[in-house]
Amino acid sequence: MKLGPNSDLGGRYFGYVTWMELYHVMNRGVERRNITVDNRDRLRFVRDLYEMNNGNPVNNLWYSLKNPARTSTPEIVEREQLVDIHAWCLMGNHYHLLVSERVEHGLSMFLMKFNMGYTKYFNLRHERSGVLYQGKTKRVLIEHEAHFLYILLYIHCNPLDFMKGAAAWRSQCISNPTAAIEWIQKYRWSSYRNYTGKAEFASILDGSELFKHRDDHKAEMRAYLKSLQSPELTSLYLE
Repeated sequence: MKLGPNSDLGGRYFGYVTWMELYHVMNRGVERRNITVDNRDRLRFVRDLYEMNNGNPVNNLWYSLKNPARTSTPEIVEREQLVDIHAWCLMGNHYHLLVSERVEHGLSMFLMKFNMGYTKYFNLRHERSGVLYQGKTKRVLIEHEAHFLYILLYIHCNPLDFMKGAAAWRSQCISNPTAAIEWIQKYRWSSYRNYTGKAEFASILDGSELFKHRDDHKAEMRAYLKSLQSPELTSLYLE
């Protein structure tokens, strides 16, 4: 979906001043295995979201993990961003991203660097070989208004899979939206806290128009949880 200043949807919700095409991106571990083992892996994954979003060469294997979301090595002086990352969520055996391209073929280049880079790190650290992901990364262009309105919320709801009594959130209403929001707020490995003033990995969303113009994400999340699940949306989400 291309949105701009003349789009009622874009203007009403986000105040866009530029055009963009949004993509929902997802990949899962081979045989549905976990793609992280511990927080060291998770921090590395998060850092790679930042580091690999760069048209310049990246010293993939050897940079420090001391500051997972920001440049802290002399190898990278400045980035030439390939994509804008508007949302992300790392789960046990898969991840979700919401991105738009900054340069032609930027998404393909970013995903190649990101997936290969993290796989090389993971294999080296855990003394394994072979593929880490189950196949080609899935990507869906956001073309429908309903999809656009709810995709950010859907991505941020994924941690409910880990909440007792809420794992079926995709197919039923949540009985306690307040508890669900508190759970999502506490989950460290997504961009939800960036949207609600609790930023930890803020630099990943540098350049995001969604992040800049989203006013009350928590209120939107509450309304979304109360209305789950619209049949017209089910087929649009990647799992």
